Amino acid sequence: MTSTGFFWDERTFWHGGGSYVFVTPVGGLVQPQVGGGLPENPETKRRLKNLMDVTGLSAELACQTAPPATREDLLRVHPASYLDEFKRLSDAGGGELGLRTPFGQGGYEIAALSAGLTSAAVKAVLRGKLKNAYALSRPPGHHCLPDFPNGFCLLNNIAIAIGAARAAGLARRFAVLDWDVHHGNGTETIFYEDPDVLTISLHQERNYPLDTGNAGARGAGAGEGTNLNIPLSPGGGHDLYLFAMERWVEPALLKFKPEIIIVACGFDASGVDPLSRMLAGSDTFRAMARHTLDIAEQVCGGRVAMAHEGGYSELHVPFCGHAVLEEMSGSELRAPDPMAARIRGQQPGPDLTEAHRKVLICGMPR
Repeated sequence: MTSTGFFWDERTFWHGGGSYVFVTPVGGLVQPQVGGGLPENPETKRRLKNLMDVTGLSAELACQTAPPATREDLLRVHPASYLDEFKRLSDAGGGELGLRTPFGQGGYEIAALSAGLTSAAVKAVLRGKLKNAYALSRPPGHHCLPDFPNGFCLLNNIAIAIGAARAAGLARRFAVLDWDVHHGNGTETIFYEDPDVLTISLHQERNYPLDTGNAGARGAGAGEGTNLNIPLSPGGGHDLYLFAMERWVEPALLKFKPEIIIVACGFDASGVDPLSRMLAGSDTFRAMARHTLDIAEQVCGGRVAMAHEGGYSELHVPFCGHAVLEEMSGSELRAPDPMAARIRGQQPGPDLTEAHRKVLICGMPR
């Protein structure tokens, strides 16, 4: 049991993004765009897999697909009324539910497959079949509430995976570390009163959603204290992310002692992402992955599973993902980041003072 798993399936790249130009629906004065659609498109994920094939990294991983999540799996998170409507529209040729979550015919099955990839990755790690694992899940999941899909997310992949792992008796305590640049509002909502799931979200403050993700949201009821939001001011870059990991993420994980750490691995904090202003580079994601793996060695025998979330730069996402998978697998292969110098030139630099770092963390205790 030494390998890193990589769960992926070509069919997830066939999920359609509807008639949009960027994040605005076509209509009125918004002219259709040739090749247009939502920023969440298959190319960032496909190009990551292509880069892995070209460098040879794919050959060092346990690459595999997995069956879709079952209806029983989905019902642990999403009500039957939502699933039924999603399936009805999917069978009828597609449609849109919630906010910015269009899909074509077969969209229900593709979303269930995305959840199945994440679930299989988590189960394989918990069963000791893999040292760690990465799910190239699409559509993403961390914004999806039980009955309201939003932010490109149609099913909450990680919550479904946790439910399936619990039902199989594989673990009781889980930690979800979300470093997608947008607040993981769906995952937070699902586990807000659950004392056995620690949810941590590192995100650009008031990016999306505008009304969630503040530092004062700490969980409720039995789950009070098991939700940690770390809102970051735009432009903080590499140094700020690592400061937040050391100052808040690491102590929270060490105290909670989960049986597995599941990472909502979005790459939209990239310095060239169209939906953020956080100035992270591939070295940032590499360092956060390394830090997470080291923490996992201390608290849960190294068990880490990652589920792909956002990231909308077709150029940069593949290099960020490659860096994370290099760390997970211990590979000596490298894919030099073509944007590294440009992003480093935009960052405040590695010499931020302690006071400056704290100012860039919005609402966290000083």
